[in-house]
Amino acid sequence: MAQLKVQQTKSKIGAKANQRETLRTLGLKRIGDVVIKEDRPEIRGMVHTVRHMVTVEVVGGE
Repeated sequence: MAQLKVQQTKSKIGAKANQRETLRTLGLKRIGDVVIKEDRPEIRGMVHTVRHMVTVEVVGGE
C-alpha cells in the first residue's frame, strides 16, 4: 500500500485550535518534522485540514 510522507513547513502559531490538534495527531511537533503515514482516507482528511502548513509526497505504493 502507498504511504504519505508529510512534512511540516509552517508554524502552528496563530493557527486555529483544530489545525493545531490535527498537526499533533499526525505526529508533527515542529517545523521540519517528517512523518510517514499509510495512505488512508482518514489521513488524507487530516492532511487536507492543514494543507497550507505541510507538504505531502507519495512514497512506495503499487
